[in-house]
Amino acid sequence: MSKTYDLVVLGGGIGGYSAAIRAAQLGKSVAIVERDKLGGTCLHRGCIPSKALLRSAEVYATMKRADEFGVVADGAISFDFAKAQARKSAVVEQLHKGLQYLMTKHRIDIIRGNGRIIGPSIFSPRSGSVAVELEDGESETLVPAQLIIATGSRPGMLPGIEADGRRILTSDHALELDRLPASMVIVGGGVIGVEWATMLHEFGVEVTLVEAEKRLLPTEDEDVSRELERLFKRRGIRVMTGARLLTDTVEIGADTVSMSIETSKETERIMAETMLVSVGRVANADGIGLENTDVRLEKGVIKVNEWLQTGESHIYAVGDVNGGLQLAHVAGHEGICAAEHAAGKSSKPHAAHLVPRCVYSHPQVASVGWTERQAAEQGRELKTAKFSFKPLGKALVYGENDGFVKVVADAKTNDLLGVHIIGPQATELIAEAALAKLLDAVPWEIGSSIHPHPTLSEALGEAMLAVDGLSIGG
Repeated sequence: MSKTYDLVVLGGGIGGYSAAIRAAQLGKSVAIVERDKLGGTCLHRGCIPSKALLRSAEVYATMKRADEFGVVADGAISFDFAKAQARKSAVVEQLHKGLQYLMTKHRIDIIRGNGRIIGPSIFSPRSGSVAVELEDGESETLVPAQLIIATGSRPGMLPGIEADGRRILTSDHALELDRLPASMVIVGGGVIGVEWATMLHEFGVEVTLVEAEKRLLPTEDEDVSRELERLFKRRGIRVMTGARLLTDTVEIGADTVSMSIETSKETERIMAETMLVSVGRVANADGIGLENTDVRLEKGVIKVNEWLQTGESHIYAVGDVNGGLQLAHVAGHEGICAAEHAAGKSSKPHAAHLVPRCVYSHPQVASVGWTERQAAEQGRELKTAKFSFKPLGKALVYGENDGFVKVVADAKTNDLLGVHIIGPQATELIAEAALAKLLDAVPWEIGSSIHPHPTLSEALGEAMLAVDGLSIGG
Protein backbone atom coordinates (compact mmCIF):
# COMPACT_ATOMS: atom_id res chain seq x y z
CA MET A 1 0.00 0.00 0.00
CA SER A 2 1.28 3.50 -0.80
CA LYS A 3 0.18 7.04 0.04
CA THR A 4 1.23 10.28 -1.61
CA TYR A 5 1.94 13.55 0.18
CA ASP A 6 3.35 16.95 -0.62
CA LEU A 7 5.78 16.51 2.28
CA VAL A 8 6.89 13.62 4.45
CA VAL A 9 8.97 14.29 7.55
CA LEU A 10 11.16 11.50 8.87
CA GLY A 11 11.34 12.12 12.62
CA GLY A 12 8.83 13.73 14.97
CA GLY A 13 11.10 15.82 17.19
CA ILE A 14 11.01 19.60 17.35
CA GLY A 15 12.64 19.96 13.93
CA GLY A 16 10.24 17.51 12.37
CA TYR A 17 6.97 18.68 13.88
CA SER A 18 7.85 22.36 13.33
CA ALA A 19 8.44 21.60 9.66
CA ALA A 20 5.20 19.66 9.43
CA ILE A 21 3.10 22.40 11.02
CA ARG A 22 4.56 25.11 8.81
CA ALA A 23 4.01 23.03 5.67
CA ALA A 24 0.40 22.36 6.71
CA GLN A 25 -0.10 26.09 7.31
CA LEU A 26 1.07 26.61 3.73
CA GLY A 27 -1.62 24.26 2.45
CA LYS A 28 0.51 21.14 1.96
CA SER A 29 -0.50 17.56 2.71
CA VAL A 30 1.91 16.28 5.36
CA ALA A 31 2.86 13.10 7.17
CA ILE A 32 5.35 12.52 9.99
CA VAL A 33 7.03 9.14 10.41
CA GLU A 34 8.02 8.55 14.04
CA ARG A 35 9.17 5.29 15.60
CA ASP A 36 8.93 6.51 19.19
CA LYS A 37 6.91 9.32 20.77
CA LEU A 38 6.04 12.54 19.02
CA GLY A 39 8.23 15.29 20.43
CA GLY A 40 11.54 13.47 20.14
CA THR A 41 14.57 13.95 22.35
CA CYS A 42 13.75 17.51 23.41
CA LEU A 43 10.38 16.66 24.88
CA HIS A 44 11.03 13.18 26.24
CA ARG A 45 14.78 12.80 26.90
CA GLY A 46 16.29 16.28 26.83
CA CYS A 47 15.22 19.89 27.20
CA ILE A 48 11.90 19.55 28.98
CA PRO A 49 12.46 16.72 31.47
CA SER A 50 15.92 17.96 32.44
CA LYS A 51 14.68 21.51 32.98
CA ALA A 52 11.76 20.20 35.04
CA LEU A 53 14.23 18.45 37.34
CA LEU A 54 16.48 21.50 37.39
CA ARG A 55 13.50 23.56 38.54
CA SER A 56 12.94 21.11 41.39
CA ALA A 57 16.60 21.47 42.30
CA GLU A 58 16.29 25.26 42.22
CA VAL A 59 13.25 25.27 44.49
CA TYR A 60 14.93 22.88 46.93
CA ALA A 61 18.08 25.02 47.03
CA THR A 62 16.00 28.14 47.66
CA MET A 63 14.03 26.47 50.44
CA LYS A 64 17.25 25.50 52.19
CA ARG A 65 18.12 29.19 52.47
CA ALA A 66 14.56 30.37 53.08
CA ASP A 67 15.49 31.98 56.40
CA GLU A 68 17.56 34.55 54.48
CA PHE A 69 14.28 35.85 53.07
CA GLY A 70 12.47 35.81 56.41
CA VAL A 71 10.64 32.58 55.62
CA VAL A 72 10.56 30.13 58.53
CA ALA A 73 9.80 26.53 57.68
CA ASP A 74 8.73 24.27 60.55
CA GLY A 75 10.89 21.17 60.65
CA ALA A 76 13.69 20.07 58.38
CA ILE A 77 13.57 20.69 54.65
CA SER A 78 13.67 17.40 52.77
CA PHE A 79 13.58 16.33 49.15
CA ASP A 80 11.42 13.64 47.56
CA PHE A 81 13.06 12.56 44.30
CA ALA A 82 10.15 10.33 43.34
CA LYS A 83 7.76 13.30 43.47
CA ALA A 84 10.19 15.38 41.39
CA GLN A 85 10.28 12.60 38.81
CA ALA A 86 6.48 12.39 38.84
CA ARG A 87 6.20 16.15 38.27
CA LYS A 88 8.71 15.91 35.43
CA SER A 89 6.65 13.16 33.79
CA ALA A 90 3.44 15.17 34.21
CA VAL A 91 4.98 18.19 32.51
CA VAL A 92 6.19 16.04 29.63
CA GLU A 93 2.80 14.33 29.27
CA GLN A 94 0.94 17.64 29.22
CA LEU A 95 3.14 18.96 26.44
CA HIS A 96 2.89 15.66 24.58
CA LYS A 97 -0.90 15.88 24.61
CA GLY A 98 -0.73 19.47 23.38
CA LEU A 99 1.53 18.41 20.53
CA GLN A 100 -0.85 15.62 19.52
CA TYR A 101 -3.67 18.17 19.45
CA LEU A 102 -1.63 20.37 17.09
CA MET A 103 -1.17 17.45 14.72
CA THR A 104 -4.93 16.91 14.64
CA LYS A 105 -5.63 20.62 14.28
CA HIS A 106 -3.36 20.89 11.24
CA ARG A 107 -4.51 17.55 9.76
CA ILE A 108 -1.03 16.07 9.83
CA ASP A 109 -0.89 12.28 9.54
CA ILE A 110 1.27 10.55 12.14
CA ILE A 111 2.67 7.27 10.84
CA ARG A 112 4.07 5.25 13.75
CA GLY A 113 6.87 2.89 12.84
CA ASN A 114 10.39 2.62 11.48
CA GLY A 115 10.90 4.62 8.31
CA ARG A 116 13.58 3.92 5.73
CA ILE A 117 14.27 5.95 2.59
CA ILE A 118 14.17 3.93 -0.61
CA GLY A 119 15.58 4.56 -4.06
CA PRO A 120 13.74 4.74 -7.39
CA SER A 121 11.00 2.13 -7.46
CA ILE A 122 7.57 1.33 -8.83
CA PHE A 123 6.26 4.02 -6.49
CA SER A 124 8.46 6.87 -7.76
CA PRO A 125 11.11 7.37 -10.44
CA ARG A 126 13.39 9.11 -7.94
CA SER A 127 14.62 8.31 -4.46
CA GLY A 128 12.96 9.84 -1.45
CA SER A 129 9.96 7.63 -0.85
CA VAL A 130 9.80 6.18 2.66
CA ALA A 131 9.05 2.55 3.44
CA VAL A 132 7.55 2.27 6.91
CA GLU A 133 7.49 -0.84 9.04
CA LEU A 134 4.37 -0.22 11.11
CA GLU A 135 3.91 -1.09 14.77
CA ASP A 136 1.54 -3.95 13.88
CA GLY A 137 4.11 -5.58 11.62
CA GLU A 138 2.49 -4.39 8.39
CA SER A 139 4.22 -1.96 6.04
CA GLU A 140 3.34 0.90 3.76
CA THR A 141 5.17 3.26 1.45
CA LEU A 142 4.87 7.03 1.59
CA VAL A 143 5.57 8.87 -1.65
CA PRO A 144 6.29 12.58 -1.07
CA ALA A 145 7.08 15.40 -3.44
CA GLN A 146 9.54 16.61 -0.79
CA LEU A 147 11.21 14.84 2.12
CA ILE A 148 12.66 16.35 5.30
CA ILE A 149 15.02 14.21 7.39
CA ALA A 150 14.77 15.19 11.05
CA THR A 151 15.99 12.10 12.85
CA GLY A 152 17.95 13.94 15.55
CA SER A 153 20.79 12.48 17.61
CA ARG A 154 21.59 10.19 20.53
CA PRO A 155 24.12 10.33 23.37
CA GLY A 156 27.68 9.61 22.31
CA MET A 157 30.02 7.29 24.23
CA LEU A 158 33.75 7.08 24.73
CA PRO A 159 35.47 4.23 22.89
CA GLY A 160 35.85 1.21 25.14
CA ILE A 161 33.02 2.20 27.48
CA GLU A 162 29.47 0.90 27.31
CA ALA A 163 26.56 2.37 29.23
CA ASP A 164 24.72 -0.26 31.25
CA GLY A 165 22.08 2.08 32.70
CA ARG A 166 23.08 1.07 36.22
CA ARG A 167 26.63 2.15 37.02
CA ILE A 168 27.54 3.84 33.72
CA LEU A 169 24.84 6.17 32.46
CA THR A 170 24.01 8.42 29.56
CA SER A 171 21.73 11.43 30.03
CA ASP A 172 18.84 9.24 28.81
CA HIS A 173 19.43 6.83 31.69
CA ALA A 174 19.92 9.61 34.23
CA LEU A 175 16.50 11.07 33.50
CA GLU A 176 14.90 7.77 34.46
CA LEU A 177 16.70 7.18 37.76
CA ASP A 178 14.37 5.84 40.44
CA ARG A 179 16.61 7.07 43.23
CA LEU A 180 19.50 9.46 43.70
CA PRO A 181 23.00 7.98 43.96
CA ALA A 182 25.22 9.09 46.81
CA SER A 183 27.95 10.13 44.40
CA MET A 184 28.53 10.54 40.69
CA VAL A 185 31.45 11.23 38.38
CA ILE A 186 30.36 13.23 35.34
CA VAL A 187 32.69 12.82 32.36
CA GLY A 188 32.32 15.87 30.11
CA GLY A 189 32.10 19.49 31.17
CA GLY A 190 30.03 20.76 28.28
CA VAL A 191 26.42 21.89 28.45
CA ILE A 192 24.91 18.56 29.50
CA GLY A 193 27.63 17.87 32.04
CA VAL A 194 27.42 21.20 33.86
CA GLU A 195 23.62 21.08 33.94
CA TRP A 196 23.66 17.63 35.54
CA ALA A 197 26.41 18.73 37.93
CA THR A 198 24.22 21.62 39.06
CA MET A 199 21.13 19.48 39.48
CA LEU A 200 22.74 16.59 41.31
CA HIS A 201 24.72 18.85 43.63
CA GLU A 202 21.57 20.70 44.64
CA PHE A 203 19.93 17.33 45.33
CA GLY A 204 22.76 16.45 47.69
CA VAL A 205 24.77 14.11 45.46
CA GLU A 206 28.57 14.29 45.75
CA VAL A 207 29.66 15.36 42.25
CA THR A 208 33.02 15.20 40.50
CA LEU A 209 33.07 16.87 37.08
CA VAL A 210 35.83 15.79 34.69
CA GLU A 211 36.61 17.77 31.52
CA ALA A 212 39.42 16.95 29.07
CA GLU A 213 39.76 20.54 27.88
CA LYS A 214 41.40 23.19 30.05
CA ARG A 215 38.07 24.74 31.04
CA LEU A 216 34.39 24.01 31.46
CA LEU A 217 32.09 24.97 28.58
CA PRO A 218 35.04 25.08 26.15
CA THR A 219 32.98 26.70 23.37
CA GLU A 220 31.92 29.64 25.54
CA ASP A 221 33.86 32.81 26.37
CA GLU A 222 36.88 32.15 28.58
CA ASP A 223 35.81 34.69 31.22
CA VAL A 224 32.49 32.87 31.57
CA SER A 225 34.22 29.49 31.87
CA ARG A 226 36.50 30.75 34.62
CA GLU A 227 33.61 32.26 36.56
CA LEU A 228 31.54 29.09 36.29
CA GLU A 229 34.41 26.93 37.54
CA ARG A 230 35.03 29.32 40.44
CA LEU A 231 31.40 29.26 41.50
CA PHE A 232 31.09 25.48 41.08
CA LYS A 233 34.10 24.94 43.33
CA ARG A 234 32.77 27.43 45.88
CA ARG A 235 29.53 25.45 46.07
CA GLY A 236 31.36 22.19 46.67
CA ILE A 237 31.40 20.60 43.20
CA ARG A 238 34.78 19.06 42.48
CA VAL A 239 35.97 20.23 39.07
CA MET A 240 38.85 18.54 37.23
CA THR A 241 39.80 20.32 34.00
CA GLY A 242 42.58 19.28 31.66
CA ALA A 243 41.75 15.80 32.92
CA ARG A 244 41.46 12.67 30.80
CA LEU A 245 39.56 9.55 31.73
CA LEU A 246 41.70 6.46 31.07
CA THR A 247 38.94 4.33 29.65
CA ASP A 248 40.77 1.03 30.05
CA THR A 249 40.94 1.58 33.82
CA VAL A 250 37.17 1.71 34.39
CA GLU A 251 36.05 -1.04 36.76
CA ILE A 252 32.48 -1.78 37.78
CA GLY A 253 32.00 -3.18 41.24
CA ALA A 254 28.93 -4.37 43.10
CA ASP A 255 28.11 -0.90 44.42
CA THR A 256 30.60 1.44 42.73
CA VAL A 257 32.43 2.34 39.56
CA SER A 258 36.09 3.33 39.75
CA MET A 259 38.44 4.87 37.20
CA SER A 260 41.77 6.60 36.75
CA ILE A 261 41.88 10.26 35.75
CA GLU A 262 45.07 11.62 34.20
CA THR A 263 46.03 15.28 34.61
CA SER A 264 49.22 17.17 33.81
CA LYS A 265 50.36 16.61 37.40
CA GLU A 266 49.29 13.09 38.28
CA THR A 267 47.06 10.12 37.66
CA GLU A 268 44.39 9.79 40.33
CA ARG A 269 42.11 6.88 41.10
CA ILE A 270 38.58 8.00 41.92
CA MET A 271 35.42 6.12 42.81
CA ALA A 272 31.69 6.88 42.84
CA GLU A 273 28.39 5.08 42.94
CA THR A 274 27.69 5.98 39.32
CA MET A 275 29.31 7.60 36.29
CA LEU A 276 27.52 9.80 33.77
CA VAL A 277 29.11 10.08 30.33
CA SER A 278 28.23 13.36 28.63
CA VAL A 279 30.71 13.71 25.78
CA GLY A 280 28.44 14.93 23.00
CA ARG A 281 25.83 13.45 20.73
CA VAL A 282 25.86 11.31 17.59
CA ALA A 283 23.63 12.01 14.59
CA ASN A 284 20.93 9.42 13.86
CA ALA A 285 21.98 9.08 10.23
CA ASP A 286 22.48 5.32 10.18
CA GLY A 287 19.81 2.78 9.30
CA ILE A 288 17.51 5.25 7.51
CA GLY A 289 18.35 4.27 3.94
CA LEU A 290 20.71 7.07 2.91
CA GLU A 291 22.68 4.56 0.84
CA ASN A 292 19.70 4.44 -1.53
CA THR A 293 20.06 8.14 -2.29
CA ASP A 294 22.61 10.77 -3.32
CA VAL A 295 22.47 12.21 0.21
CA ARG A 296 26.03 12.44 1.47
CA LEU A 297 27.53 12.11 4.93
CA GLU A 298 30.55 14.04 6.20
CA LYS A 299 32.00 13.06 9.58
CA GLY A 300 28.82 11.21 10.45
CA VAL A 301 26.36 14.01 9.67
CA ILE A 302 24.29 14.81 6.59
CA LYS A 303 25.83 17.46 4.35
CA VAL A 304 23.41 20.27 3.46
CA ASN A 305 23.61 23.59 1.61
CA GLU A 306 22.53 26.99 2.91
CA TRP A 307 18.89 26.09 2.20
CA LEU A 308 19.19 22.80 4.13
CA GLN A 309 19.01 20.72 0.95
CA THR A 310 21.05 17.54 0.67
CA GLY A 311 22.66 16.10 -2.47
CA GLU A 312 19.13 15.65 -3.78
CA SER A 313 17.33 18.97 -3.95
CA HIS A 314 13.95 17.55 -2.91
CA ILE A 315 15.43 16.00 0.25
CA TYR A 316 16.25 18.26 3.21
CA ALA A 317 17.94 17.57 6.54
CA VAL A 318 17.33 19.66 9.68
CA GLY A 319 18.44 19.66 13.30
CA ASP A 320 21.16 17.56 14.92
CA VAL A 321 21.38 15.16 12.00
CA ASN A 322 22.94 17.83 9.76
CA GLY A 323 25.78 18.65 12.15
CA GLY A 324 24.88 22.24 12.98
CA LEU A 325 24.37 23.66 16.46
CA GLN A 326 22.79 20.90 18.52
CA LEU A 327 20.07 23.06 20.04
CA ALA A 328 16.33 22.42 20.05
CA HIS A 329 15.49 25.95 18.95
CA VAL A 330 17.89 25.60 16.03
CA ALA A 331 16.19 22.37 14.94
CA GLY A 332 12.77 23.99 15.14
CA HIS A 333 13.91 27.04 13.19
CA GLU A 334 15.56 24.90 10.53
CA GLY A 335 12.44 22.77 10.20
CA ILE A 336 10.36 25.86 9.49
CA CYS A 337 12.93 27.18 7.00
CA ALA A 338 13.12 23.85 5.15
CA ALA A 339 9.33 23.57 4.93
CA GLU A 340 9.07 27.11 3.60
CA HIS A 341 11.82 26.57 1.04
CA ALA A 342 10.23 23.31 -0.08
CA ALA A 343 7.02 25.29 -0.61
CA GLY A 344 8.79 27.76 -2.86
CA LYS A 345 9.65 30.48 -0.37
CA SER A 346 13.16 31.92 -0.09
CA SER A 347 13.74 30.90 3.50
CA LYS A 348 17.09 29.92 4.99
CA PRO A 349 18.24 29.60 8.60
CA HIS A 350 20.07 32.28 10.55
CA ALA A 351 23.85 32.19 10.62
CA ALA A 352 25.29 30.50 13.71
CA HIS A 353 26.45 33.80 15.24
CA LEU A 354 22.83 34.96 15.45
CA VAL A 355 21.69 31.93 17.46
CA PRO A 356 21.38 32.32 21.25
CA ARG A 357 22.95 29.54 23.32
CA CYS A 358 21.73 28.66 26.80
CA VAL A 359 23.06 26.57 29.68
CA TYR A 360 20.67 25.94 32.57
CA SER A 361 23.32 25.48 35.23
CA HIS A 362 23.51 27.40 38.49
CA PRO A 363 24.44 30.09 37.71
CA GLN A 364 22.87 30.13 34.29
CA VAL A 365 24.99 30.85 31.21
CA ALA A 366 23.80 32.33 27.92
CA SER A 367 25.46 33.86 24.90
CA VAL A 368 25.02 35.03 21.35
CA GLY A 369 27.64 35.90 18.76
CA TRP A 370 31.39 35.45 18.97
CA THR A 371 33.56 35.02 22.03
CA GLU A 372 36.37 37.49 22.56
CA ARG A 373 38.89 34.96 21.28
CA GLN A 374 36.86 34.18 18.15
CA ALA A 375 36.47 37.87 17.36
CA ALA A 376 40.18 38.51 17.87
CA GLU A 377 41.05 35.61 15.57
CA GLN A 378 39.25 37.47 12.79
CA GLY A 379 41.80 40.24 13.11
CA ARG A 380 39.34 42.75 14.52
CA GLU A 381 40.28 45.54 16.89
CA LEU A 382 38.08 44.97 19.90
CA LYS A 383 36.55 46.83 22.78
CA THR A 384 34.99 44.85 25.60
CA ALA A 385 33.23 45.55 28.87
CA LYS A 386 31.82 43.58 31.78
CA PHE A 387 29.12 44.65 34.18
CA SER A 388 28.75 42.64 37.38
CA PHE A 389 25.43 41.64 38.91
CA LYS A 390 26.86 42.43 42.37
CA PRO A 391 25.73 46.10 42.60
CA LEU A 392 22.41 45.47 40.85
CA GLY A 393 19.40 46.10 43.06
CA LYS A 394 17.20 43.39 41.58
CA ALA A 395 19.99 40.81 41.82
CA LEU A 396 20.40 41.59 45.53
CA VAL A 397 16.64 41.42 46.05
CA TYR A 398 16.54 38.15 44.12
CA GLY A 399 19.32 36.76 46.29
CA GLU A 400 21.59 35.90 43.36
CA ASN A 401 24.24 38.47 42.46
CA ASP A 402 27.15 36.36 41.23
CA GLY A 403 28.19 36.70 37.61
CA PHE A 404 28.29 39.38 34.95
CA VAL A 405 27.32 40.49 31.45
CA LYS A 406 30.19 40.77 28.97
CA VAL A 407 29.97 42.66 25.69
CA VAL A 408 32.38 42.26 22.77
CA ALA A 409 32.29 44.98 20.09
CA ASP A 410 34.35 46.16 17.13
CA ALA A 411 36.37 49.22 18.16
CA LYS A 412 36.34 50.71 14.66
CA THR A 413 32.81 50.01 13.42
CA ASN A 414 31.10 49.72 16.83
CA ASP A 415 29.43 46.52 15.61
CA LEU A 416 28.11 44.27 18.35
CA LEU A 417 30.04 41.01 18.01
CA GLY A 418 29.06 39.00 21.07
CA VAL A 419 27.20 39.05 24.36
CA HIS A 420 28.00 36.62 27.17
CA ILE A 421 26.05 36.34 30.40
CA ILE A 422 26.63 34.29 33.51
CA GLY A 423 24.26 34.93 36.37
CA PRO A 424 20.60 34.96 37.43
CA GLN A 425 18.08 34.40 34.63
CA ALA A 426 20.81 34.61 31.97
CA THR A 427 18.79 32.34 29.66
CA GLU A 428 15.93 34.86 29.67
CA LEU A 429 18.12 37.97 29.41
CA ILE A 430 19.90 36.73 26.29
CA ALA A 431 16.78 37.22 24.13
CA GLU A 432 17.29 40.99 24.04
CA ALA A 433 20.89 40.54 22.90
CA ALA A 434 19.83 38.02 20.25
CA LEU A 435 17.28 40.49 18.87
CA ALA A 436 19.94 43.20 18.87
CA LYS A 437 22.23 40.95 16.84
CA LEU A 438 19.47 40.11 14.37
CA LEU A 439 18.61 43.79 13.88
CA ASP A 440 22.31 44.74 13.69
CA ALA A 441 22.06 47.12 16.63
CA VAL A 442 25.22 48.63 18.10
CA PRO A 443 25.94 48.78 21.85
CA TRP A 444 25.00 52.42 22.39
CA GLU A 445 21.56 51.81 20.85
CA ILE A 446 20.87 48.97 23.28
CA GLY A 447 22.31 50.94 26.18
CA SER A 448 20.20 53.97 25.25
CA SER A 449 17.02 51.91 25.46
CA ILE A 450 15.47 52.54 28.87
CA HIS A 451 15.71 49.37 30.93
CA PRO A 452 13.09 49.26 33.71
CA HIS A 453 14.26 49.50 37.30
CA PRO A 454 14.70 47.39 39.28
CA THR A 455 15.28 44.52 36.86
CA LEU A 456 18.04 42.11 35.99
CA SER A 457 17.92 43.50 32.43
CA GLU A 458 19.65 46.65 33.70
CA ALA A 459 22.89 44.65 33.73
CA LEU A 460 22.67 44.23 29.97
CA GLY A 461 21.98 47.91 29.39
CA GLU A 462 24.84 48.97 31.67
CA ALA A 463 27.27 46.55 30.00
CA MET A 464 26.41 48.03 26.62
CA LEU A 465 27.10 51.54 27.93
CA ALA A 466 30.28 50.36 29.63
CA VAL A 467 31.80 49.48 26.24
CA ASP A 468 32.17 53.23 25.66
CA GLY A 469 32.84 54.10 29.30
CA LEU A 470 29.34 55.43 29.85
CA SER A 471 27.94 53.07 32.49
CA ILE A 472 26.62 54.89 35.54
CA GLY A 473 26.39 51.72 37.61
CA GLY A 474 30.00 50.69 37.80
